[in-house]
Amino acid sequence: MARKVSRKSLIKKLDTIFSEYIRRKYADKNGIVKCYTCDKRAYWKGKGMQNGHFISRSSRILRWDEDNCRPQCYGCNCMRYGQQYVFAQNLNKEFGYDKADELLQKSRQTIKQADFELIELIKYYEDLVEQL
Repeated sequence: MARKVSRKSLIKKLDTIFSEYIRRKYADKNGIVKCYTCDKRAYWKGKGMQNGHFISRSSRILRWDEDNCRPQCYGCNCMRYGQQYVFAQNLNKEFGYDKADELLQKSRQTIKQADFELIELIKYYEDLVEQL
């Protein structure tokens, strides 16, 4: 009998495929992506870019929210704590309204996804990555 996949494994797999999707979604035809907060350019894969979150991924409701995530270089995402102020300014400019405040309000909600929902999200993002 097959062993049940742990919740921790599902979250890790979803984080991985979602991160790949975000970075590839914003990459040009050569695979180059621009950091959302400092304009540094690098290849989407490898050490160049990461999936940056405006509101930390500890907010489960926004962890896999495409509006909350953009490609960021390691320097901005890790060394400069996500450049949250610049990230917010760029989101507001991109969306044309106070998207940062909308995400902040949403982050105050709680959500608990069942394992089957995580599996559905994994499949959804695997399909989107295949289409890129």
